Amino acid sequence: MDFILAIVIFTLSLIYSIFNQINTIFPLLIGMISFSLTALHRGHKLKNIIQMISKGMKKSLSLIPIFALIGIITALWRASGTIPFFVYYGTNAMNPDYFILFAFILSCFVSFVLGTSFGTAGTIGIVLIVLAKSGGVNIYVAAGAIISGAFFGDRCSPISSSANLIAMVTETDLYDNVKKMFITGALPFSAAVIVYLFLSKENPINVANNRLIEEFSVYFNLHIATILPALVIFLMAAFKKSVKVSMLCSIIIAIFVCYFFQNLTWQEIIKTMIVGYELKTDSELSGIISGGGLMSMVSVSFIVSIASSYSGIFEGTDMLHDIQGFLVKMSKKVGVYMTTVFTSIVTCAFCCNQTLPILLTYDLMHNIYKEKGLTKSHIAIDIENTVILIAELFPWSVAIAVPLATIAVDAKAIPYAVLLYFIPLMAHLPDLMKKRES
Repeated sequence: MDFILAIVIFTLSLIYSIFNQINTIFPLLIGMISFSLTALHRGHKLKNIIQMISKGMKKSLSLIPIFALIGIITALWRASGTIPFFVYYGTNAMNPDYFILFAFILSCFVSFVLGTSFGTAGTIGIVLIVLAKSGGVNIYVAAGAIISGAFFGDRCSPISSSANLIAMVTETDLYDNVKKMFITGALPFSAAVIVYLFLSKENPINVANNRLIEEFSVYFNLHIATILPALVIFLMAAFKKSVKVSMLCSIIIAIFVCYFFQNLTWQEIIKTMIVGYELKTDSELSGIISGGGLMSMVSVSFIVSIASSYSGIFEGTDMLHDIQGFLVKMSKKVGVYMTTVFTSIVTCAFCCNQTLPILLTYDLMHNIYKEKGLTKSHIAIDIENTVILIAELFPWSVAIAVPLATIAVDAKAIPYAVLLYFIPLMAHLPDLMKKRES
């Protein structure tokens, strides 16, 4: 009963914070206090609880440098012209008759390069939704395609914070996970392409407003060299180099591109790395392209650290024992993957974000995977194929609320974000077909 009360308090605080636009850190702290009090109620000493919290937080420490590098990269890729290059030439290459399909594919590409759904929605997402509105396209269909593409990279980019978090939690190789995500995502991605191809026929752009797109070429030198910071990430990923080394190399190259091609001073570059890029103009483009920076990842780092403390409390107090017993029985009836899907739905619905459901789903399911003879890689990919995408199916989740608010569209767009539910539904179809054949 005390555990259920703690969950209720935590859930209500999350809901309250979402509706009142309060930083997620505060409800997470309330949750940590609630579960700590539950542990005290069950006879655990305060000193031991603090040690549990510390142990849980230590698991996330290895992610802090990666988060810092991600923040710096997202700022420098804006300043160096890397993102403007992809947005400008990508949108100019669009066929008006296939706008929805192009919106999806271009969003996929940008999100894979950026590794963040929020960044994708805030750059190419805004540009595409402006084009959709000016061209008479159904904005919910367009927004669905953009959101689908935004979470393509959020799931499988090597510089995605969620992909790095899952690799850390499950103790698996990031690049091996990325490779397997492409394999399990191939069928859902193909199905999404077919759907968006069909929707494109019903939503061609009639009149495109190119003014905003042309401004990219006015404020940035779109030399081919501006793609080098992104290219080095792809090349080093192909050779399976450390993600930290890859990002560091990209940052160094981006700095020189900023200096030699965008004519930024060293002081401006350093400021950009710390507080983010700011395009100094009254143009609408400033609000779209500005952002990133080391400081932008401080909140994310705190959220992950606090959420990780839950893992330490649950592990040290065995609070999840009863729930795990139910899931063991469920896995025997419907299978491990479907049990993971169920767990993801419940944790995502109550936790209203991605981070905590990742940690909770792993804590609840990893022993079941182990008992079934499945590897850490299996649970890592299954979490990628469930939690990362299911979290966005709930309109009250921060994971989807922020991107939707960024492109000024409401939750009516979610049904058109087909990749979000195609991957959880289809990721295991090839394995099921093989089992039936055997």
